Amino acid sequence: MTMNIAKGMELVFGRLNHLKKRLFSPKNLLYTNVGISISLSGTGDILEQHYEILKGDWDRWSFIRTRNMAISGMSIGIVCHYWYNFLDTRMAGRTIGVVLKKVVVDQLICSPLCIGMFFLTLAVLENSSLAEFKDEIRKKAHRLYIAEWVIWPPAQVINFYFLPTRYRVLYDNMISLGYDVYTSHVKHNIRS
Repeated sequence: MTMNIAKGMELVFGRLNHLKKRLFSPKNLLYTNVGISISLSGTGDILEQHYEILKGDWDRWSFIRTRNMAISGMSIGIVCHYWYNFLDTRMAGRTIGVVLKKVVVDQLICSPLCIGMFFLTLAVLENSSLAEFKDEIRKKAHRLYIAEWVIWPPAQVINFYFLPTRYRVLYDNMISLGYDVYTSHVKHNIRS
C-alpha cells in the first residue's frame, strides 16, 4: 500500500512538473502571465466586494465590477510581462547594486505606468469621459502610488535577486493579491 501511495505521488508530481515546464516556457509565458494576472485581479476584487458587503457598504456582489477589475489585470499583466523582460535585458545581473537599480527604475517608471493603465482600462470599460478619467487619477492615483512605495521595493528586491525572469509575474501577482484588494477598495470607495 505504501508503494502505491509513493507511485501515485510520483505520478502527480511528475505531471505537475510537466505542466510547470509548459506554462513557463518561452512559448506560453505571456499567456500564463496574463492568465495569472486576470485571475488574481478578479480574486482581489471578489475579496474586497465581500468585505464591503459584510461591512454593509454594498448590498450584493457585482459581476461587472469583478469582470472589469480582471480585465484591468490583463492589461497590467501584459505590461509587466514585457517590462520584466525589458528590464532584465537592459540591467542584467543579480548583484545588490543591479537589483537596487532595478527596484528604483521599476518604482519610477513601471509603477506609474501600471497605475495609469489600471485607471485607463477601467475608464474605457466604464465608458468614462476624459474629464472623469482625469478626475479619478487626480483623486485616487496618489493613494495607490504611496502604497506601491510601501509594498513593492522589499518585494522587488526578492523578485529581482532570487527569481528568474519567467517567474517574476507569478511572484508579482502572489504579492499583489493583497494589493489588488486595496486597489479595488481605492477604485470603488465612494468616499475617496
